[in-house]
Amino acid sequence: MANWYYPKGSAALEGWTTVIDSATEGWEHTGLKVAELSQGQTLSLPAGPVERVVLPLSGAFTVLPDGGDGIVLAGRPSVWTGPSDTAYVGPGQGLRLSGEGRVAVCEAAATEARPATHQPASAVPVELRGAGACSREVRNFGTPGTLAAQSIIACEVITPAGNWSSYPPHKHDEELEGVETALEEIYYFQMRSIAQGQGAPLAYQRVSASPGREIDVLAEVHDGDVVLVPFGWHGPSMAAPGYDLYYLNIMAGPGRERAWRTVDHPDHAWIRQTLEGQSLDPRLPFGV
Repeated sequence: MANWYYPKGSAALEGWTTVIDSATEGWEHTGLKVAELSQGQTLSLPAGPVERVVLPLSGAFTVLPDGGDGIVLAGRPSVWTGPSDTAYVGPGQGLRLSGEGRVAVCEAAATEARPATHQPASAVPVELRGAGACSREVRNFGTPGTLAAQSIIACEVITPAGNWSSYPPHKHDEELEGVETALEEIYYFQMRSIAQGQGAPLAYQRVSASPGREIDVLAEVHDGDVVLVPFGWHGPSMAAPGYDLYYLNIMAGPGRERAWRTVDHPDHAWIRQTLEGQSLDPRLPFGV
């Protein structure tokens, strides 16, 4: 049986603290690599049928695509201080990565050659979604309309302590024109205590079976953990009281259209109506 929950370090490989790709059991369309680099360290990724977005989580980096000029990423002190600039590297190009800090490389299967590009942090749309205890911040650095890509869809979600996001539970595991797109999804988590230096930050992630697709995940997650969603209803992502929650989402699928369309769980869709008239959480946005 495939594993859908990977604690930090359990998917480490060749200098990366996390490696999720097509070699991971049950996985096909997306990938994630995370590294924590010290000054002077470098990592390389070979060319292949994948497109990549390099996202600094903390620190600054330089991305050198095969046959191209280096892309300098100013990065950021942490995921809590606002969006980061990113580098896109298309299929058929390998890359060399250097710098200092924690960095994520988001991947998706792709075949269309595209030039390597730099996207500044100022170009990243920031959405404040939901209301009340379902308030969260979404940074759309790799979504359609923001990033010119073939298949990858990626964003960051920041949920204040005690709030729920990815709620009501939803799914995107069928191709229904104009209604739903089939996308497998990666959740990569970070979290922090609202009282610096105190506690042991944690959160929870739920994934449950959709019609004809059996899956059952209820994971207590910690900094650097990964949950995979091949199909099924997913959510809520629960930020425990006392601990702010960050997660990186990476999605792609077999459909011809690069689109992110979801369907709410029929038992819980009504909850959206209860948010009407509630105020947005005043702790948002982060980094302001």
